[in-house]
Amino acid sequence: MSAYAALSRAVYKAAVRDATTVFFTFAFPLIFLVIFALIFRNQEVADTGRGYVDYIAPGVLSWGLANAALFGVAFTLMQWRNDDLLRIIRLSPTSIWSVIGSRYVVALGIGAAQCVLFVGVAMLPVFGMRPDPTWPLSIPIMLLAVTAFLALGLIVGSAANTPEAVAAIANCVVVPMAFLSGSFYPLELMPTWLQEVSRVLPMRYVNDGLTYAFTGFGTMTDYLISCAALVVFTAVFAVVGVRTFRWSNDS
Repeated sequence: MSAYAALSRAVYKAAVRDATTVFFTFAFPLIFLVIFALIFRNQEVADTGRGYVDYIAPGVLSWGLANAALFGVAFTLMQWRNDDLLRIIRLSPTSIWSVIGSRYVVALGIGAAQCVLFVGVAMLPVFGMRPDPTWPLSIPIMLLAVTAFLALGLIVGSAANTPEAVAAIANCVVVPMAFLSGSFYPLELMPTWLQEVSRVLPMRYVNDGLTYAFTGFGTMTDYLISCAALVVFTAVFAVVGVRTFRWSNDS
């Protein structure tokens, strides 16, 4: 068995072993969807013929994807480093890319499962989400979202040495970003200067891409800009993450 396959198997087993963590990884964003969907039930967005849930669901989903990807890799790296597993792995013929890649494939699986479950719940008659025929375009955005926030998680996981530090840093990054990117509150209702600030946040482009995929709102140009922006963010975060990667707390 290759080092990559062995690490991927270990990461998968660690991810599914804690039933509580698995449950809340999927349930936490669903709770927000249910709350918002029930608040705005049977209400339509003016001049669109679509319900609010069609626009709320992509935003909350983007936050859920970002949250799971960032927290997952950050906690894993912190824990492996504290347990000296990374130091042991470094002494073997295993590259940093095998370590990152093993977490990446599991993160993609979790992200795909989140999307299926989330959209399935949103489409229940009680909520009434109606995905546009362009919904397959959500798949590339999901992949790019997981990739970008996993790369950001590398930075957080390298900076934090305790579970408390991971939680504090990750929440300070993801929660404000979700609000400023329009995941919970429409960007159109924000002050102009805050709308401009959102353009330097990766979650803004996840929201825009998923909204176009599920509702057809916007243009293909907007969608392609979202994809390109996420590629750029991924590259920047990955470079910083690799440069700051620590095999042990002493290095």
